[in-house]
Amino acid sequence: MSAGRILVVDDEPQIRKFLRIALEAHQFEVSEAGRGTEAIERSASQTPDLVVLDLGLPDIDGKEVVRRVREWSRVPILILSVRQAETEKVAALDAGANDYVVKPFGIAELLARVRVLLRAQEARQGSQESPQMTFGSLTLDLPKHEVTLEGSPVRLTRKEFDLLRYLAAHAGRIVTHHALLTEIWGPAHRNDVQYLRVFIGRIRAKLKDDPAAPRFILNEPGVGYRFLG
Repeated sequence: MSAGRILVVDDEPQIRKFLRIALEAHQFEVSEAGRGTEAIERSASQTPDLVVLDLGLPDIDGKEVVRRVREWSRVPILILSVRQAETEKVAALDAGANDYVVKPFGIAELLARVRVLLRAQEARQGSQESPQMTFGSLTLDLPKHEVTLEGSPVRLTRKEFDLLRYLAAHAGRIVTHHALLTEIWGPAHRNDVQYLRVFIGRIRAKLKDDPAAPRFILNEPGVGYRFLG
């Protein structure tokens, strides 16, 4: 039984071959593309469950591929790139990528990221009509704006609830500081990162979530946060 369909996009044939062997060994069906335009076409025609995408493509930049795919699809996109700068990571994630892994990479980490994104996508699809979001012992009641942890109520302010809800709705995905600030407080606050850290700290305290060993909210230094779900 297939674990899912993955489109691998990279201009280096040896990287594509390495990823194909590793992914197929874990029961994934793999297709390949070496150019950005080809990746866009195959994303539409093959409807993969996940896309692994390099940024340095010969025809168009990988970030443009992300933007164009996001015009019509919510397929999880995992960036795999040699570009280490935080500005590149933030730009790719703001364009709509779900996660970012820097080359060289360990295949165990990559497979773990793939599984997290696929589980999160499945959870989102299964809960689109549900008024509640449940992650283990944590439950968010969306209509009532209520949170319970291990059966006990957690008292959050409206902004704290909105911030937690937005992170939970993107479980498994890195959400950038700019995206969170713009969504919750508006464009005028998109650079108020310290403001965001204060609110994240309050939510963590109320959820008894240790930043050193998080159950719910993981810090991605210099980039944003990931809800572990």
